[in-house]
Amino acid sequence: MPFNITAVKTSSNGAWQGDNPLNFAFPLLIVQTALIIAVSRSLAVLFKPLRQPKVIAEIVGGILLGPSALGRNTAYMDRIFPKWSMPILESVASIGLLFFLFLVGLELDLSSIRRSGKRAFGIAVAGITLPFIAGVGVAFVIRNTLYTAADRPGYAEFLVFMGVALSITAFPVLARILAELKLLTTRIGETAMAAAAFNDVAAWILLALAVALAGDGGEGGGEKKSPLVSLWVLLSGAGFVVFMLVVIRPGMKWVAKRGSPENDVVRESYVCLTLAGVMVSGFATDLIGIHSIFGAFVFGLTIPKDGEFGQRLIERIEDFVSGLLLPLYFATSGLKTDVAKIRGAESWGMLGLVVVTACAGKIVGTFVVAVMVKVPAREALTLGFLMNTKGLVELIVLNIGKEKKVLNDETFAILVLMALFTTFITTPTVMAIYKPARGTHRKLKDLSASDGSTKEELRILACLHGPANVSSLISLVESIRTTKILQLKLFVMHLMELTERSSSIIMVQRARKNGLPFVHRYRHGECHSSVIGGFEAYRQLGRVAVRPITAVSPLPTMHEDICHMAETKRVTMIILPFHKRWNVDHGHGHHHQDGGDGNVPENVGHGWRLVNQRVLKNAPCSVAVLVDRGLGSIEAKTSSLDGSNVVERVCVIFFGGPDDREALELGGRMAEHPAVKVTVIRFLVRETLRSNVVTLRPAPSKGKEKNYAFLTTNVDPEKEKELDEGALEDFKSKWKEMVEYKEKEPNNIIEEILSIGQSKDFDLIVVGRGRIPSAEVAALADHQAEHPELGPIGDVLASSINHIIPSILVVQQHNKAHVEDITVSKIVSESSLSIINGDTNV
Repeated sequence: MPFNITAVKTSSNGAWQGDNPLNFAFPLLIVQTALIIAVSRSLAVLFKPLRQPKVIAEIVGGILLGPSALGRNTAYMDRIFPKWSMPILESVASIGLLFFLFLVGLELDLSSIRRSGKRAFGIAVAGITLPFIAGVGVAFVIRNTLYTAADRPGYAEFLVFMGVALSITAFPVLARILAELKLLTTRIGETAMAAAAFNDVAAWILLALAVALAGDGGEGGGEKKSPLVSLWVLLSGAGFVVFMLVVIRPGMKWVAKRGSPENDVVRESYVCLTLAGVMVSGFATDLIGIHSIFGAFVFGLTIPKDGEFGQRLIERIEDFVSGLLLPLYFATSGLKTDVAKIRGAESWGMLGLVVVTACAGKIVGTFVVAVMVKVPAREALTLGFLMNTKGLVELIVLNIGKEKKVLNDETFAILVLMALFTTFITTPTVMAIYKPARGTHRKLKDLSASDGSTKEELRILACLHGPANVSSLISLVESIRTTKILQLKLFVMHLMELTERSSSIIMVQRARKNGLPFVHRYRHGECHSSVIGGFEAYRQLGRVAVRPITAVSPLPTMHEDICHMAETKRVTMIILPFHKRWNVDHGHGHHHQDGGDGNVPENVGHGWRLVNQRVLKNAPCSVAVLVDRGLGSIEAKTSSLDGSNVVERVCVIFFGGPDDREALELGGRMAEHPAVKVTVIRFLVRETLRSNVVTLRPAPSKGKEKNYAFLTTNVDPEKEKELDEGALEDFKSKWKEMVEYKEKEPNNIIEEILSIGQSKDFDLIVVGRGRIPSAEVAALADHQAEHPELGPIGDVLASSINHIIPSILVVQQHNKAHVEDITVSKIVSESSLSIINGDTNV
């Protein structure tokens, strides 16, 4: 049934009164939106194993819902996507696009582009110029082949539109692909991001030119129009940009300063003012004759990038825009795409020609210039494929071209398929050509293998989630800092989760402030990150070289970045923050009374716990997990560290085994520090356990999360005992005067461990993870584990219900043979530590 658009009402009276909601604008919009989101999200899940960006799923979803697939059913098309509803759907989608382009402008840091150097600029220019020229050549062929004489657009606008469509690179899509492929922290990632940022700016300038030339479209519209009109449009556009950058930018700096968060709240009036500014800027460029999104993009550039205001602004609007409104825009592009319009060998030949020209122009242009600036051939080829990524900007160009009647249905369909194909091939091709070597498990030195008398520096990689980890980490590292010739080099790695949120890209931009991808340098005493700012003063204490690093990665692959950095930097130990943290504002545990508020930990999430577990399993060196209960928060610790008073009391608990020996070695290094008092408590094997042998059996698969893991390796108990005794003798001979040493043979280990943890005698307890357990530790294997990754002793001390006062450091020595570990459960008393057919005997 045909509808008159002027007669369409917003909402219905409901089915009980005989109204069909699908005949009314708003209910139909709800149905369309829900359908588009459901289809695009489902496709995103299907494409995820192929590591395809979300934009691919959204365009394909639109194509499936449109005339190419489901739309062939006219009853469905007339009911769900009738022609009268399309302007409404596109208007809502355009609001999303307007704000998304504002976010893109907000994320694009012009100063970082300026710092990126001539190499990236040269690659970007080549990556635009060659495909643009090739696009102009293809435009002549397409104009004469796919257009009739009556509907041919003007030469100038058609050539520019085709050139732009073939030459642009999608900056946000490229950043996501680089992060997925773990290439952001490489030189190639840095070059690609910088070149794509140059490319993005050039694309907007060319797009403004194309729109100015296209005018109001129509048959030969561009040719009938006076050239002076296009000139006025371009001059007005240039004037608008200058006005925004010269007048509005300082104003937005003032707004950002006034609107900065106080108590984590951004003043609402300034947010509303900024959002209104997006709309006004969009209207201004529409008034000039350039598309409204150009105004929103330029307004985004005026927002300061260095404060909290921009970040909070993104957090306020991006989920609604990127999650709900933007998929509508991509879907409307798909709905306009009718693959059936590409008919006959001639049209399919044109599609092949466009795809080949786009790929060849971009890849060859980038490759040649990259090789000329001394980039290795394999990296240069990878860069070419990365720069060939299309996406959002491409679709905007095509939609504007269709709106201005520069592109007909057939040309539009050909160019949408080209954009899909070039983006789709990027990830698999780059993975095939260039994948940095990962996880070689090269043996790095562990603490006990390092010779303290040499001049070689001790290298530590300390990871943190945010500012809350800084003081405890500095306190721990300071206690390890030796006073001898051996120097300490500290790599501080700020772990940031890469999510589907577009503001993940702003993290990448901030991490690249100095032109290097993720390794920050201190320039003129300025520190670029609030998280690592605390290390600037500590670095100036001397004897500690601090190198801050930022890792932006999805949580399931974060451990790869940590292990790769440990390997690259040849570190001896990785320090990880535990996924739970106790909020403490004063020392000595006075807040722990009967399970008070201080005993309720803040949990950063199960995802971070899994990161720790994967690092413990795959690390190329020793690992320590810090369970922070206020280490570094005691007022005494802020006093001088010149040895005049003890500011940290450390207890090392020793049962035996490689992990405990590593913990003992760490305790020895701490004993060297004049402001650290170390106590070593050795637990001896009771007579009752000497006569009985403990057998551990593999845990059933469904119970593995609640059971401890021990190494599947054959161990000679006599040799282990000999190594333990040797390590203790060596330790005592070195540190006898400086360390308090005690031996205990308790009847109940857990009670004894808890009494140490619940006393106020220590600030830090260091324990081994115990993966090759002594008989005492093996006897605890049947306990229900709360945190099995910490081992039996670490788990008891890290429990949130045991009212433990000190912080805990759980140490794992590097697994030299890299044998697998196995979760174990039941204990039986029978008869040397080995795993034979699934049984471990101690």
